[in-house]
Amino acid sequence: MQKDKFFKVIENKIHPNEKLVGTHCSYCGMQCGMYLRVDTTTNKIIGVEPRYDFPVNLGKMCPKGVTAYQQVNHPDRIERPLIREDASLKGTSEGFREATWEEALGLIVSRFKEMQNAYGKDTLSVYSGVSMTNEKCYLTGKFARVGLQTRYIDYNGRFCMSSAAAGFNRSFGIDRGSTVPWTDLHQTDCLFIAGSNASECHPTSMFRIWEVQNRGGYLIVADPRETPLARRADIHLDLRPGTDLALANGMVHLLIKNGHIDEHFIQNHTNGFEETKELVASFTPEYVSEVTGIDVEKLIRAADIYGRSPEAIVMFCRGVEQQSKGTDNVSAYTNMALVTGKIGRPKSGVATFTGQGNGQGGREHGQKADQLPGYRKMDNPEHVREIACAWGIPVEEMPQKGVSAYEMFQLMKDKTIRGLYLLCSNPAVSAPNLNHVRESLKSLDFMVCCDFYLSESAEYADVVLPVTTWAEDDGTTTNLEGRVIRHRQAQEWYAESKPDWWIQIEIAKRMGRGEYFEHLKSPLDIFNELRQVSKGGVADYYGVTYEKIEQQNGVFWPCRTEDDEGQPHLFLDKKFYHPDGKAKICALPYRPPAEEPDEEYPLRLTTGRVVFHYLSGNQTRRIPFLKAMYPDPLLEVHPQTARRYGIEHDELVTLKTRRGEAQYRVKIIEAIREDTVCVPYHWGKEESINLLTNPALDPYSKMPEFKACAAQIIKQKQDGVRNG
Repeated sequence: MQKDKFFKVIENKIHPNEKLVGTHCSYCGMQCGMYLRVDTTTNKIIGVEPRYDFPVNLGKMCPKGVTAYQQVNHPDRIERPLIREDASLKGTSEGFREATWEEALGLIVSRFKEMQNAYGKDTLSVYSGVSMTNEKCYLTGKFARVGLQTRYIDYNGRFCMSSAAAGFNRSFGIDRGSTVPWTDLHQTDCLFIAGSNASECHPTSMFRIWEVQNRGGYLIVADPRETPLARRADIHLDLRPGTDLALANGMVHLLIKNGHIDEHFIQNHTNGFEETKELVASFTPEYVSEVTGIDVEKLIRAADIYGRSPEAIVMFCRGVEQQSKGTDNVSAYTNMALVTGKIGRPKSGVATFTGQGNGQGGREHGQKADQLPGYRKMDNPEHVREIACAWGIPVEEMPQKGVSAYEMFQLMKDKTIRGLYLLCSNPAVSAPNLNHVRESLKSLDFMVCCDFYLSESAEYADVVLPVTTWAEDDGTTTNLEGRVIRHRQAQEWYAESKPDWWIQIEIAKRMGRGEYFEHLKSPLDIFNELRQVSKGGVADYYGVTYEKIEQQNGVFWPCRTEDDEGQPHLFLDKKFYHPDGKAKICALPYRPPAEEPDEEYPLRLTTGRVVFHYLSGNQTRRIPFLKAMYPDPLLEVHPQTARRYGIEHDELVTLKTRRGEAQYRVKIIEAIREDTVCVPYHWGKEESINLLTNPALDPYSKMPEFKACAAQIIKQKQDGVRNG
């Protein structure tokens, strides 16, 4: 009734020739509820209205969400398939001609078959993304392994959520981005937030975060930069980039020393405490201060506040995870909740801010190199047998485990992989060490890119297929809480574009594998197959239905039966997902970033996001308002650092690392450490900061170290200063 009431209030304000379609934003893991305004005379999306019934954002929207609808009918949309005629122009927008779908699909299938006949099934690869629905993410995994029969599939979540996934799996035996629903955040007594610029990356979370302080609770923020979130914090732990593991171990040291642990919980529901206690004994406040650069007094007070708070939630984001020890960072911060017993109950636990719209659901059902639907593992023979049986293929036909995203680019370079099917991702901007990645893309024998814009990555393709946007198709996503929600089609497919699921099924049929796909004729068909295939897995969606999502405003997984309402809170029974039912408190020795500053490269480079842009910027840089608000990437430099280099605000300088260099305008700002510089990563071509970032990989998650490397600033001639 409440939802109907809100809808009627808005409905009464719209034009008679309009209708409202309830859906969710296309961008970050908040997946904010919204209404799309549709002109019924043209059947085109023309605007957006707030949706107050969705409990996560309660009608609040950020600049990206308010303008997201402008993607759909943008003049940059690709209207029909493109075929490259001049291979010498790869890496540019030139050399393409328009083609029919029949010609484009015919070329793709003939080249795929030709390459596999010459070099084997695994010469093809699939690189995908998690800004797609669960239906498309699930089907992509099946398309790669059953349709193309290749082992090589991975996805851009490898550069986003993989460390959180690996850390949660190690600590809990399950990877769900939050152990509590988002509606618990503002009710807790303390938020300990590490490596998250939530005020710009997840701004519709902020009203809940501020409410903690308004109620008399505490906010502790660990970040090298004094972000708006850190500026308001009760304690800002301004650590050096790449030193989170020392900080987390230091917090656990102080929690143990000061008696803030829950011995009953530790004894009955965890393993590993004694080993961890022994390891963190050396992480005194003085030692941690030496490693991180944080004042001793801040460390002591932060641990005391968290320890004394009756309820507390530890949260983190990419600043913690995008490191060569990101998995260890996640488990180490999780140790704070485990040693204090602040988990497995409302208003206490751990949570991660998911970067991409379906960063949670997109990593559960088969897009990862080592993973099958339901969070089953490819190195588990029983899991492989279960999925092979569900898909109707012989077990021996299931491809072996592949490799991670960055490792796939290395295999392209040495010609182990010769073909690429790319969708929903822009690695020519988002991957680290871009000079190497771009060379790898150029070296491919044949590349297909599915996108609705001609992205920087599409410029390396031999065939570009126009796909639908989020507002032109039905399906589900899983937000940062683990809540499965519905996206609804508001407009017909633009021009000659097709949804990714339609394209994959059509290619699979033409590859002679149609018997495994031809029964899938709609997103609902695909979702119902996902439900069946995930049944019995850790990420069990069997009890989730479109009808239940509508009735409950989303369903939290695991949801194992049709009568099950889902699990907003995990571990209420104090049972974890390891075989013995206990959580793992991990003893994790500190190691520094893979690359430390030295005489030649004396600064620490980190990267981040701004509120007006999203990921590689392929979408947001085309929206006039967003582009006007933040048109170019800026290099954040502390005033003292600027004086040492003799550079001024707005001056054009060269930033250099061991992998490359790029030119940026300087933004002199006190809200950053003197030894640190920062550049947002939303720009492509020669403005991309990922030309400089370090591809050193986390040994568990295979996450590259985006957030810490050594850099230097090179001053240019004085005429580099912009006039006016």
